Amino acid sequence: MRAMSSFDVALVLPLRGPAGIFGPSAELCAELAAEEVNRAGGVLGRELRLVPVDGGAPPHEVAAEVGALVAAGAVQGVTGWHISTVRQAVAPRVAGRVPYVYTALYEGGERAEGVFLTSETPDVQLFPAMSLLGGERSARDWYIVGNDYVWPRRTAQAARRYATGAGMTVSGESYVPLGTHDFAGVLRRIERSGADAVLMLLVGMDAVRFNRAFARSGLDARCLRLSTLMDENMLLASGASATADLFSTAGFFASMITRENLDFHGRYAARFGPEAPPLGSLGESCHEGVLLLAALVERAGVFDLGAIGANAESVCYEGPRGLLRLRQRHVNQRIYLAAARGVEFDVLTQLP
Repeated sequence: MRAMSSFDVALVLPLRGPAGIFGPSAELCAELAAEEVNRAGGVLGRELRLVPVDGGAPPHEVAAEVGALVAAGAVQGVTGWHISTVRQAVAPRVAGRVPYVYTALYEGGERAEGVFLTSETPDVQLFPAMSLLGGERSARDWYIVGNDYVWPRRTAQAARRYATGAGMTVSGESYVPLGTHDFAGVLRRIERSGADAVLMLLVGMDAVRFNRAFARSGLDARCLRLSTLMDENMLLASGASATADLFSTAGFFASMITRENLDFHGRYAARFGPEAPPLGSLGESCHEGVLLLAALVERAGVFDLGAIGANAESVCYEGPRGLLRLRQRHVNQRIYLAAARGVEFDVLTQLP
């Protein structure tokens, strides 16, 4: 292994496929975080450098590329937003070797050695949102629409358990491949089900196309929609006519009026200009990932993964979501519910 003069990090982001819609925003947010870490002195005095990896490629290809970078000593850490099937392929390749900060909301339960998570999970994100909408909007009968892979299916399992315990029902479920364009059959099943609420577990452009088709069908006049993966780029692409009665739940929204978020907006605009991709929760998560990775190493005082893990529970850092700490290798954070108002989000409340 070469002598280390920098701290090189594989930045795994979707540059193609349905999630590619927020890849550019995510890359710029990570780049901004790296520049800020370096202005503050770097990581243990070393420059933090990002090595982009296309997380939109097939999972085995992503894992092979990241694994090769780690094995060659070309990177000493991994972070980024990518779907759970990619995480499940990457984690075994890097577990016990380098720290891996995963920034995507996910289904929960990740326990691989050296994996740390900035992301929301159903217990703190989905369940409180369903409960609030059930009480305030009488959303009692849910239909679940998701892509056909681990995150939507395991999240749906959790939603069914919660619905049963809360006196709600799940009247149907549909799963479609990533990259689906035609939702006509799904919409017919929703209409026949009689559901008054739809839980959307769709990624990127799939969610955009579903929103447009949902509105064209007229179902938006009868069913509210709740998504745990709907950022500002996806909302904008859906269009104002396709976002009526659409809710999202996340740890960050670009419209939040906080000191940390206003500062973040200012730094992002000053660095990348007015034509930069819109800020959103999914891109911002990659800023969090870089900050957490740097904080983990700084707190340990060495690049050794054992020392990083031993000190992880005492790590804290301040980012656009405020001052955050780790608890059981997950970031403990506030979660919010927002309603779409045209192509912007109106943050309604902090969830309990």
